[in-house]
Amino acid sequence: MVKETTLGSKAFDLVLIVLLVGIAIMCVLPLWYTLAVSLSDNAAASSGQVSLWPVGFNFNSYQEIMGDSKFFNSFWISIQRVVLGSSLNFVIIILMGYPLSKNAKDLPFRNVLMWILVFTMLFNGGLIPWYQTVKSLGLINNIWALVLGNSVPIFSVILVINYFRNLPKELEEAALVDGAGPWYMLIKIFIPLAVPVLATVTLFSIVYHWNEFFNGLVLMSNADHYPLQTYIQQLVVIVDANTMTAEQIQKMSELSNQTLNSAKIFIAMIPVLVIYPFLQRFFIHGITLGSVKE
Repeated sequence: MVKETTLGSKAFDLVLIVLLVGIAIMCVLPLWYTLAVSLSDNAAASSGQVSLWPVGFNFNSYQEIMGDSKFFNSFWISIQRVVLGSSLNFVIIILMGYPLSKNAKDLPFRNVLMWILVFTMLFNGGLIPWYQTVKSLGLINNIWALVLGNSVPIFSVILVINYFRNLPKELEEAALVDGAGPWYMLIKIFIPLAVPVLATVTLFSIVYHWNEFFNGLVLMSNADHYPLQTYIQQLVVIVDANTMTAEQIQKMSELSNQTLNSAKIFIAMIPVLVIYPFLQRFFIHGITLGSVKE
């Protein structure tokens, strides 16, 4: 089949290419600027001389990071959080998504459970009751406070439910005729067929647990338990010096190294940038099928 190309279609393709290239550049520029600042001289970065290329090129910030035990401690906490949190999310999403993908005849009160699920996605008890609950469970300054806080990602569960509902019913019927039970069908049939959507929701979980900083700020009273993003947030947050004590001002002056902070931010972005290319090929397929309702 030969595609007819007109002047209008060529112009549209050109505009589309220019638009997509522009969006790509806007996405890459902040990352590139952060890298340029991290490789620049601190005086040049502080005076705003750095744009897209390093000024006074050096690796001093990265050398200094190698001796920063707090940075590596927070990095390790974030790795633990991602591994534990994503694994827990994966198990819960599957164990909720599979039964809720059945109709009300196969699962009594299925519709009631779905309404409860959607309600919890739209409303919550508030920050203070949430904090009091975590505190009453003895999870303050505990890695599990960061993991259990978002152990049931409702949006991801709904994606998986819809994906399972769109799989051919004949597969389940044939498995039942052959004597397969629910667990066998889930592990041998549904999970292998749901790799695209499971990879997508796993990517969501990884990005959330790696980038989220607020829970660490609220639930960790000791800086030694901060995850990486909370640690970095404390370095780059803008603080009103008029409300600070002399000791706090001195501490902030010790941390106000723009090139060092940029180097830490850049290193913090690397794990997600490395993982994303391996999972993004499933992204569109998983989102598309998981968002379609019967």
